[in-house]
Amino acid sequence: MKKVQHRPSKRFLAAQTKIDGKKAYPIAEAVALAKATSTVKFDASVEIHIKLNINTKKSDQQIRNTVILPHGTGKNLKLAVISTSNDQIKAAKEAGAEIAGGEEIINDIKENKIKFDILIATPEAMKLLAPIAKILGPKGLMPNPKDGTVAANAAEAVANLKKGKVNFKNDDSGNLHLTIGKVSFDEVKLAENFQVLMDGVIRAKPAGVKGNFIANVYLTTSMGPSIKVAV
Repeated sequence: MKKVQHRPSKRFLAAQTKIDGKKAYPIAEAVALAKATSTVKFDASVEIHIKLNINTKKSDQQIRNTVILPHGTGKNLKLAVISTSNDQIKAAKEAGAEIAGGEEIINDIKENKIKFDILIATPEAMKLLAPIAKILGPKGLMPNPKDGTVAANAAEAVANLKKGKVNFKNDDSGNLHLTIGKVSFDEVKLAENFQVLMDGVIRAKPAGVKGNFIANVYLTTSMGPSIKVAV
């Protein structure tokens, strides 16, 4: 079967002409350009793509960290909490979790009755997840202490995620892909979110990485052209 090639739209090509592809823009200019070159009618996400100089085949050079973006991501995350403690379940609901419970949630997940973006579990409840590990794992929904989704204080974990906590880890090519807000955010908020994220990435630099840790950084919006950022 012949592969269909999708040509860029006229709107995309027009937006692309506003960007100097050979220039690395200061973040203030980059976010202004990103907002100006968004090509869709909905409130697009503003995304950051970071190429790292790491060897992804080495376990000690895997990047994983969390940051709390001061202005959030603009996404309304649906959070689920599993715990064996009624107090934890109650507190999680009060903190904003859309779904919170015990073993009954396991059955709902098995039967695909509930949908959520992030699953949080208290440590003692992790054993309950064994029957659904093969469901959660491929979807990237398995709770992990490294990103704060295995938490002794479920309510605190929920509150942090609602405030704008984001987890990041590199892909197999040594890249990071994250959302730092929406096109509707003002430029100052996007720039501040960007800086907090970059600080978190730099803090995660492995000891074994010598020289430049960050190869390049690009900013883009959903279906919009990419903009190189000076770092």
